Parts: sequence; C-alpha cells; structure tokens
Amino acid sequence: MTVSIRFLPDNVVVNAKAGEPLLEVAARAGVHISTGCLMGSCHACEVEVEPNIADPSEESVLACLTAVPKGVDHLDINLMADPTW
Repeated sequence: MTVSIRFLPDNVVVNAKAGEPLLEVAARAGVHISTGCLMGSCHACEVEVEPNIADPSEESVLACLTAVPKGVDHLDINLMADPTW
C-alpha cells in the first residue's frame, strides 16, 4: 500500500511506502528538511504531520526518527521554517 505524502507549503506530492523514513521520502521528492544531530536531540528536523497517528495528541514529529506510518492513505507534512537552521 502506498501513502500519498504532501509537503507544505509548496504542495509537493510524492508516494511512499509504510516504514520508509520521512527524510528519505523528502529527499526523493526534492524537499529539504533541515537536520542537525540525526538522533532527535536538536529538533532541527521537526515537522508538523496531519494526521499524526503515532501520537494523536501531538502535531509535530522529528523527521529523523519518524517513518511513514501504516494504516493511512495520506499525510500532510508542514515544513516549519526555523531561521536557526
């Protein structure tokens, strides 16, 4: 099953497989997500995901630690601009 991933605000759409790392999906789509430590400590890769089935109480995830979830047919990923990165 493929998942349609839409990167906002540029509205770039790409298909991905469940379990595929978000950073790899973004790179394949030509979308840049800032990274720092690649271990989740620095939060440089924080993005907003809708729907966030990993934790419905949270709107954001760390792209370096997150994979495309099973059980959804689409995800909207809003790239948050952080001038620090």
